[in-house]
Amino acid sequence: MIPRMQEFLIIDDNLRTAMRFFGNATGTGEIASLPGALAIYSGLDYGVFNIAMLDGPVIGSNESFGTRLAALAQYFKRRTSRWSLWLCEDLIDPSERRRARQTIAETGLRAISHPPGMTARQLLPPTGQLPEIEVLPVAGKTLQQAFGEITALAFDIPFGIAQSVYAVDRAWHGDYRGYVGLVKGKPVAIVATVVASGAIGVYSLATDPAYRRRGYAEAVMRSAVETVRQRTGIDKVVLQSTEAGYPLYRRMGFRDVTRFTVYLTK
Repeated sequence: MIPRMQEFLIIDDNLRTAMRFFGNATGTGEIASLPGALAIYSGLDYGVFNIAMLDGPVIGSNESFGTRLAALAQYFKRRTSRWSLWLCEDLIDPSERRRARQTIAETGLRAISHPPGMTARQLLPPTGQLPEIEVLPVAGKTLQQAFGEITALAFDIPFGIAQSVYAVDRAWHGDYRGYVGLVKGKPVAIVATVVASGAIGVYSLATDPAYRRRGYAEAVMRSAVETVRQRTGIDKVVLQSTEAGYPLYRRMGFRDVTRFTVYLTK
């Protein structure tokens, strides 16, 4: 069995790889490696797409964490007032987490979500029959726009922001692979994947609100993961779960390994 520390480091590294998407997508962003941290600027004045992350565990006192956070805050201050910190809680020693949260608050960030980091050695079979759905890789303007539209609807993101990130060719030239599920030609669900640290990462899984609770999200996710598995030979899958998606992921064989806290500028 893989030690727990190695498991949460795999999840965190996979997420850092996925988040680089936002630094490359618009053509006006950038990705900066800072001492012990990673800063991803999307080029947009939209905090959730301007992302700060730690690059490895904080060893010893909270001073190291404070130094990293100060460098991240200074980086974004020169570019935008809106940014977010995606923190894997296990990167900080339990004895230092309270002080770390205080440091984060003093930096002007507030917690907005606590998604668990989950892993499955392989997906369990479906518990029921899945609906028929055609799953296509994102390629060409029509599917790019569909990915952006469903993202906007499902995650309550301004339509223009979503389109400026997802409905452009350059966004899909890296490791981030998008898929759109269609029913009778109508785009109804999306998912994205990356491969990093020996695991398939699942991101942006969403369904058009008008088509929810019909199994389309599970169907499109399983199809995308199988496509990547056949290409890479990798069975292990990791993700960060929303509250709504948690029961589905448990049924699919995922288990909790760590917890992330997402902070956003006030």
